[in-house]
Amino acid sequence: MGLTATGGGRLGVRRPRRPRPADGRTTSVAALAGKIVLLGAVNALAVFGLLTSFAAGDWGIFGFVAISTVIADYVYFSKRVAAGKYLLPGLLFLLVFQVYIVLHTVAAAFTNVGDGHNLDKPRALEHILAVSEKRVPDSPLYRVAVVTGSGGTLELLATDPAGQVTLNGEPVTAGVTRDSTGKATALDGYRTLQLRDLTSRQEEVLDLRVPLGTQGALRTQDGATGFLARPALRHDPAADTLTDVENGQVYRASATGYYEAADGTHLTPGWTENVGFDNFARVLTDTRLRGPFVSVFIWTFVFAALSVLFNFALGLLLALALNKPGMKGRNLYRSLLVLPYAVPSFLSALVWTGMLNQTFGFVNQTLLGGADVPWLNDPWLAKGSVLLVNLWLGFPYMFLVCTGALQAIPTELNEAAKIDGAGPWQHFRQVTLPLLLVSTAPLLVAAFAFNFNNFTVIYFVTGGGPNIPEAPITLGSTDLLISMVYKIAFGGAGREWGFASAMSALIFVIVAGISAFGLRRTRSLEETYS
Repeated sequence: MGLTATGGGRLGVRRPRRPRPADGRTTSVAALAGKIVLLGAVNALAVFGLLTSFAAGDWGIFGFVAISTVIADYVYFSKRVAAGKYLLPGLLFLLVFQVYIVLHTVAAAFTNVGDGHNLDKPRALEHILAVSEKRVPDSPLYRVAVVTGSGGTLELLATDPAGQVTLNGEPVTAGVTRDSTGKATALDGYRTLQLRDLTSRQEEVLDLRVPLGTQGALRTQDGATGFLARPALRHDPAADTLTDVENGQVYRASATGYYEAADGTHLTPGWTENVGFDNFARVLTDTRLRGPFVSVFIWTFVFAALSVLFNFALGLLLALALNKPGMKGRNLYRSLLVLPYAVPSFLSALVWTGMLNQTFGFVNQTLLGGADVPWLNDPWLAKGSVLLVNLWLGFPYMFLVCTGALQAIPTELNEAAKIDGAGPWQHFRQVTLPLLLVSTAPLLVAAFAFNFNNFTVIYFVTGGGPNIPEAPITLGSTDLLISMVYKIAFGGAGREWGFASAMSALIFVIVAGISAFGLRRTRSLEETYS
């Protein structure tokens, strides 16, 4: 350090420059190389996604991947948007796993998509006509071989009774290999499928259909012999009708997504159709569904409210009991109380299901001395059982939350309350509980939303049962709205994904409304006791 003369004759202090780290340039180069490698891998995946979505004709995904890749490259190579480097991954995951799913569910809620309505109309019509084809009486027998070209699609190499060879209906003369009987068995440039290949691709072989003009279509069932088949239905594109060629029955395209006759019979499969608000109105207009739905709706609110109340009450009680300073073994007790929370919830639920078994369960056989209590088979006992299991699974979380909240209360307030002569109950009601609710109220709102959709306990303990006999769908006394949606969408035959999506949208609105109201009340608590 030295002295130098500055302007005005004053002496100034010359500060030595800080030495630059010798490896600074090396570090920056390594970081840049790592960024380039990582973004190169991301771009490679993006190119793969673009090619796949382009081949599938999914332009929505194509556009999203393209725009996201360009934005990611700009953000991570630019110095102007430093915050975006941290926000972009979370934003993209939010768009893909939350926003897209919600929008897709809402869109499906306005359609009749489900079993029998998975295809668009042209494909449904094609399938109906193909399935309706019947073998032409006295059809000549064709000798066929199934071959594949460069594209890998199956084609039919057929030899008619006169010995003429055709490939997908087109005559072939050169490059044909015949066996001793004159049957064409191979063609240059094509691979003939053997028995093992025919077995593994049986469905594709059965779907093979070679139109032969007015004669019908050439089809095969075994990949060795073929026959002529004609559709039993005749399609009129102008009127959009299908007519049964045998009895003259006419099927017209209806708004329900079926070709339907005047007597109400319809052809399957149907197609996906926009039904507007019919799925939402069905809950209120279907008299068979209205009663069970109201019952499930009320029970869902009761289950969520009681679960939060019981779990919070027990967790708070245990937290208060173990919050005494100097208590011996306090850490051990706390560790033991957290164990139910450490075990996966579905495993605990399965264990409780076995313990509550009416015939062989530990509760009946051991604790109650061989009693025959239908814990999971009686509607009211089953509801109590799922509340008990959920209490076992949920109180450790509330215990941890309340323990942390109690330790955050200033000791000065507790001492001031004692000096003012407050008794234990008055101290808890006027000091401890209000301050506790300030920090735990948002978590109680979240716990209510979680238990509103607590699928795990219901599914693994009771399966929603015992069943409600009068319900038009498989519903049980302990079903929540979320398990009801699961049964509508995946519960068995006649799965209705559009109706289930409408129910999911309603659940989303209900939970969002309750959460918004609860959080608003939480802010009022903070303003009151802050």
